[in-house]
Amino acid sequence: MKKKTVLIVEDELDMRIFISTLLETSGYQPVMTRDGTEGMRKAKDVFPDLIILDVMMPGEGGVQMFRQLKTDDTLCSIPVIMLSAVAQKTFTHYLNMVNARLKDPIPDPDAYIEKPPEAEDLLKMTARLIG
Repeated sequence: MKKKTVLIVEDELDMRIFISTLLETSGYQPVMTRDGTEGMRKAKDVFPDLIILDVMMPGEGGVQMFRQLKTDDTLCSIPVIMLSAVAQKTFTHYLNMVNARLKDPIPDPDAYIEKPPEAEDLLKMTARLIG
């Protein structure tokens, strides 16, 4: 049986290694990238089963990549877990403010986990979204 692929888009090396190791030891195939630009390129190359996306990154941040994913006809169905040190309530407020100015609003992510993530919570959310 083919391992499910999880794209990790995270600028912090220690967090990328933590998530990658956690997923790999749990039977998933992690693919790591450092920013939204590289993340979009990799998403188109490997078409992952799930994307774990950091909200705040240098350059093109997670919200911009999330918007690109959700407006791309081939990638829009991939579930996304947003991961951030920003509280979920603050992120939701930000998304609402951004959506107020957009013709096509950005949907809510499939899941949101605040940093630092608990290993068990991240694995449960991954399993819930892709099995």
